[in-house]
Amino acid sequence: MTACLTRLETHPVPLLSRLPTFGDNGSVHVVIETPKGSPNKYAYAEAFGAFLFKMVLPEGMSFPYDFGLIPSTTGADGDPLDILLLLDAPAFPGCVLEVRLVGVIEAEQREADGTWERNDRLIGVAAKARTHAHIEALSDLRPGMLDEVEAFFAHYNRLAGRDFKVIRRGDAEAALALVRQGVEALRGD
Repeated sequence: MTACLTRLETHPVPLLSRLPTFGDNGSVHVVIETPKGSPNKYAYAEAFGAFLFKMVLPEGMSFPYDFGLIPSTTGADGDPLDILLLLDAPAFPGCVLEVRLVGVIEAEQREADGTWERNDRLIGVAAKARTHAHIEALSDLRPGMLDEVEAFFAHYNRLAGRDFKVIRRGDAEAALALVRQGVEALRGD
């Protein structure tokens, strides 16, 4: 064990949350935390360099799409920016993908202590997706899909003792602006 620790100390493993934000052709990198269909919520913990089990969703609930973070960003809640990812089949925690931003659900979340905090959900499509390859904007999503996603987050938060309130929906440019703000916030600009 000591040899392993010494090796890690002299050759540190890059933290997933500190990978480059931007990929090729205007894409962003995404690190999957919780795969589509999972009733368990996972979150990347930088302090451990690993994924932590956060909770089991209420009976009958599961994540409607892959959920992850955009590395090297900080959102208003102090965590990397959240993103919901459209992909043909579920990925796995720790999988890194290049993603095309298509929009954002700008939202606030009231914590158990009563304070309100911004907690936006960016929406993207995997650059190598087939089923969702045609999606370039929120308007390309099937009717009702965003309503269902917003209802999922509202219900999930309510059962965890928090409120989730949608402020507005934004396009790909609004999502990109939030990512740029997140990069600046991490750097302290």
